[in-house]
Amino acid sequence: MQWEMTKDTTMAPERSPLELLRESRSSIEEIISRMLSIKKQGDPKSENRELVTQMFLNFINLRQANRAILMEEERVRRESPMDFTALELHNLTYEKSHYLKATRSSREFKSKYPDIDLISEQDLFRDAPEAIKPQNDTCHDHDLMLKRLNFELHQRKEVCKLRAELEQRRKCLLEANSERSKFLSSLPLHLKSLKKASLPVQSQLSLPSPKKLKYHDLAELLPPPLYVMYSKFMAHKEAFEDNIDIEVSGCLKDAQSYARQQAEQNQESSGDDGKRQRKRPKKETSDEAGLYRVHPLKLVLHIYDDETPDPKSHKLVMLTFEYLLKLNLVCVGIEESQEDILCDLFPDDAGLEPPHQSTKLILGDDHAFDESRTSRPYKWAQHLAGIEVLPEMSPFVTGKDTQNSDTASVSDHYSVQTVLRRLRSQKKRLS
Repeated sequence: MQWEMTKDTTMAPERSPLELLRESRSSIEEIISRMLSIKKQGDPKSENRELVTQMFLNFINLRQANRAILMEEERVRRESPMDFTALELHNLTYEKSHYLKATRSSREFKSKYPDIDLISEQDLFRDAPEAIKPQNDTCHDHDLMLKRLNFELHQRKEVCKLRAELEQRRKCLLEANSERSKFLSSLPLHLKSLKKASLPVQSQLSLPSPKKLKYHDLAELLPPPLYVMYSKFMAHKEAFEDNIDIEVSGCLKDAQSYARQQAEQNQESSGDDGKRQRKRPKKETSDEAGLYRVHPLKLVLHIYDDETPDPKSHKLVMLTFEYLLKLNLVCVGIEESQEDILCDLFPDDAGLEPPHQSTKLILGDDHAFDESRTSRPYKWAQHLAGIEVLPEMSPFVTGKDTQNSDTASVSDHYSVQTVLRRLRSQKKRLS
C-alpha cells in the first residue's frame, strides 16, 4: 500500500522539475535502505523484485526531471540576451530622461550675474594654457564648449587665488595702518611736550612763536587794506611793546579760493587787448549785487589794560575788522554792550554814513549804510587801513583849519597810538 501511494505520488501531474527531482531522490533513498535491511535481516527476497521496479520508476522520474531542467535552462539561455537587451534599453531610457532633465534645468538656469558671458572662442585660443587650449580649429562643438568651461574654471581659480593673496596683503596693511594710527594718535602729545620744552630755547634765541608765524602766513592772504592795518598794529606792538594782540581769523580755504580767483581775473585783464565794448551795468539792489560781501579773513584786535602789573589778566576791548569787497570799506565790530565806545571815539565819526563818495553813489540816493550790521565803517578805520578819505568840500571853502588841535596832520590824528589811547580812555570812562 505504501509503494502504491509512492507510485501515485510520483505520477502526480503539474509538479515542478525540482520538486519531482527531490521526491524521486527521497524515494530512491528509502528503497535502497529497505533493500539493505532485507539483506541484513535475512528476509525473503521476493520483495526485492517489487523494490527494483519502484527503483526503475524513480529513475524514469529522475530522467524526466533532468530533461525538464535542461529544457528550462535552454529556454532561459535563449531568452537571456533579450532580457539583457531590454534591461539595457531601460537603463539607457532612464539615462536619457536624466540628461534631458539636466539639460532643461541648465537652459532654464538664471544666473546671479546675467551680464557676464562665457569666455569667447577667440580668447580661448589666445589666452588659454596649452593643457586646455584645443589642438586644432576643427574641434567639435561639444569639446570646444568643454574647453571653454575648463578655461573659465581655470580663470576663476586664479582669481580666487589672487583674491586670497590680496586679502592677506590687505590684512597686513590694516595691521600696519593700525600701528601707524596708534603712533600718530600719540604723536600730538609728544609734539606738545616737545613744543613746551622748546619754549625756553625760543625765548633765549628771540624766535617768533608758532602762533605768530601762523598769523604771518595767513596775513599774506589778507586784502591790502587789512594787511596794511595788520602790519601797523604789529609794528606798533614791537616798537612800543604795547599790550595788544592781533589775530587773523576766518576760513583758510575760502581765502585761498578767493586769491586764486583774483589771480585768474588779473591774468585775463592783463591779456585783454582793450577792444571789449563797455556795457552799461544793470542797476541792482544791495542784496542782488552782493554789496556787503565780506572777505573770508578778518582781523581780531585784543586791547589790554596798560596800567595793571599783569596786563593779560584784564582785557579791555576786543575789536573785529572786516573788509567789504564791493564797497572797498573796512568795518569795525565790537560787543553790543560796548558800542558806545566806538561811536564817540572821534567827533563826526559815528559810522552811520559811508566815508567815500564812491560808496554813496553805489548805495544809492539815500546813502544809507545797513544798520542791521554789527560792524560800522568808521573813518579812523579807513585811515588805519591806508584808504584815503577825501572830504566832500575843501577845508579852505568850509573855513576849517587844516591843523588839528591834537595832532599836526590827519595821519597823526588817526594813528595807531592815538586810536589805542582813545579806546582805553573811553573804556575806562564808560566803565
